[in-house]
Amino acid sequence: MGGDVDGGAGDGDGIEREYRKRRKLPRGVFVYSGCTMSYCLLQFNRSSSVPGWAKAVLLAVIVTALARWTVYLRRGHTLVGAHGVSVRGAVIERRWAWHDIYDIRTQPVPKAPAHGRKWLVHLYDTDGRRFLLPHLDDWQLDDPPAEVDELRAGAARHRGMTWEPHPATEARIQRRAEHRKAWERAVNGTVFVLLCTFLLSVVLLITTDDAPALLLLLWIPLAAFALLAAFFHWRCARTVANA
Repeated sequence: MGGDVDGGAGDGDGIEREYRKRRKLPRGVFVYSGCTMSYCLLQFNRSSSVPGWAKAVLLAVIVTALARWTVYLRRGHTLVGAHGVSVRGAVIERRWAWHDIYDIRTQPVPKAPAHGRKWLVHLYDTDGRRFLLPHLDDWQLDDPPAEVDELRAGAARHRGMTWEPHPATEARIQRRAEHRKAWERAVNGTVFVLLCTFLLSVVLLITTDDAPALLLLLWIPLAAFALLAAFFHWRCARTVANA
């Protein structure tokens, strides 16, 4: 769509597609990422109570995340052909034959920021597992839903079956979606706890000589994440059982 997808030479049915990064990312992505990482490094460097190993771990995490994201943008792609779908991320490459693919779905990103992606495309295998298709999004495509509709129509003849829902697979998809929601809620709760402990650490830095930064900015958020994850997954299990 919009000149951002390569079609295979000599392909008669239009199923051959390659999706990779061809457009520049929104400037807000780089501004937000740079400001966030710079702020984290600045706060840790200003705190004398954080040991050197913790600062080294934080730096390693940031460098690894940046390197992985850079490799993903340059190396990642989605290939669609008569034999199936191939996905290459930063490190791992996966392939699915058409008969192993249950569905390809365009899904909106709820509450996406102005510079973020509004649409993502996921592949579901016959076991109900979900996989993100790189660069099949509104950063690289003008109309991801229309693009996916074309892919599904072109792939129907290669699958040998229609895109009909199966109750058992839909149940597995729903169960996995509930578990993902539990992880997301645990992460959001941990971010809120981290914000509270950060504000407390700022107050203690002003009012005391040595605030327990490691306890407030690392151990308490980690403990909160463990407790929240256990609680939300317990609720998820009950919801799935009742359904």
